[in-house]
Amino acid sequence: MSSERQFLQNLYDAFNKREIETIVDVMHPDVKWANGVAGGFVYGRNAVREYWTNQFKDIQVQLEILKFETDENNRNVVTVHQIVRDLQGNLLVDTTVHQIFTIEDSLISLYEIGETETIQAMIQKTRTSNE
Repeated sequence: MSSERQFLQNLYDAFNKREIETIVDVMHPDVKWANGVAGGFVYGRNAVREYWTNQFKDIQVQLEILKFETDENNRNVVTVHQIVRDLQGNLLVDTTVHQIFTIEDSLISLYEIGETETIQAMIQKTRTSNE
């Protein structure tokens, strides 16, 4: 496994264990991080920490890596199986997502999400279809 793939595997392992500081420590201080819940981006380590702290108060997200790729811009594209549950364990979202990382000097400088809806939009669709 390449060093960047191992780096990302460790990142996902830490995320699934809710080890926020482990992940924040490998981000550029001015990281630009996609807000997968509401859309847009958050900027900087402190904003990412706050984003996840707030997210984990409402939902449980589990990510399983399906595939690693590198795109034409030398970004790491990770295809993941994303499962989102409420705090009671009820399934809200079960989908596949492309997560895109730009790594510079061994730090994540940019995290993007491929063409997809926000988690909020997916949860709303699930709730609407269950009514």
